[in-house]
Amino acid sequence: MTHSGPPAGGEEQAATLIAALAARGETVAAAESLTAGLVCATLARVPGASAALRGGLVVYATELKTALAGVDPELLAEHGAVHPEVAAQLAEGARDRCGATWGLGLTGVAGPSAQDGVEPGTVHIGLAGPGTRTPRLSGARVAEPPARGETSVVTVRTLALSGDRDLIRTESVLAAFALLGEHLG
Repeated sequence: MTHSGPPAGGEEQAATLIAALAARGETVAAAESLTAGLVCATLARVPGASAALRGGLVVYATELKTALAGVDPELLAEHGAVHPEVAAQLAEGARDRCGATWGLGLTGVAGPSAQDGVEPGTVHIGLAGPGTRTPRLSGARVAEPPARGETSVVTVRTLALSGDRDLIRTESVLAAFALLGEHLG
């Protein structure tokens, strides 16, 4: 099955996020591994997306996670590319490098084979954003302040998805949108 458009339901979620971000004067950026730009592409389909979408980093290759998003190379060497802390650092890197209010970081295994002993369908989604709200999700931590001098709250959600590559990637995008939407209230 070949997927050529936005994820089913994703365009509506993307429009809602763009409207909410624009109304708040906030922006978003993403560092994407397994989704390879699908988050940003789906957001960019929304008319007026430029009011809220700052940009994105496609960091499919492991070394680009460090070079472009600033992921700690020792973390990658010790745990591999598919790890909750990698997702957190990708989110922080997207936020910092793109100068966005919110950063999303996605890493995982779309399959069909395992990667570094991690089963297909394992996905970690990180969200980095302003520390103005108490995180409602487990796995939240306070990170080092971003360049703008404010506190950044980082939340990571781990998913165990099933299906083919396209479905896993699509569900990852939808889950990233849901995670951001929960924090926008």
